[in-house]
Amino acid sequence: MNIKATPKTAPKIAEFDVKRSLLETFAINERVNQKLLESVSEVAWRAAPPSGKGRTIVGIASHIHNVRLMWLAAADKSTKLPGKLNDEKVSRQDLMDALTRSAKLLETLLQKGLNDPAGRVPNFKPDVVAFTGYLIAHDSHHRGQIAMLARQLGMPVDSKTSFGLWEWGTLWKECGFSR
Repeated sequence: MNIKATPKTAPKIAEFDVKRSLLETFAINERVNQKLLESVSEVAWRAAPPSGKGRTIVGIASHIHNVRLMWLAAADKSTKLPGKLNDEKVSRQDLMDALTRSAKLLETLLQKGLNDPAGRVPNFKPDVVAFTGYLIAHDSHHRGQIAMLARQLGMPVDSKTSFGLWEWGTLWKECGFSR
């Protein structure tokens, strides 16, 4: 016997919510940042690059936060911003907390852009989706630098963490999301 699903018995499928998905994606991106920074060895954290040029790992991570503050200042004059980080003095925990705070402030800005009928983010073109892409691309670029620098310093990120950074379904759940 072949039973066809009727509208009354068909499973209800949730409608795709692009706004929620974009915000969740940005949250996953921040979870990746946190996992990577947790995994960097203490010795590598402030070690100078082998070439003698460029930022340290803490300097790269501080730069991510400071660039976020730059965009927040440009896009939302009403937001009270935390201070910039001084990579020579900031502790790992303070830096990770600062990244969490700047990510939360950016989430609020993204929500405003998603609720704007034209998807605008002040002082960024073309729109909130592109801005989210920019933020994730910026973080990703610097995560690659951090991982490469750790490897060059002879203290690579462990394989479990390295592969885990690509497990976005798992990271999505770690962020507390579900459907």
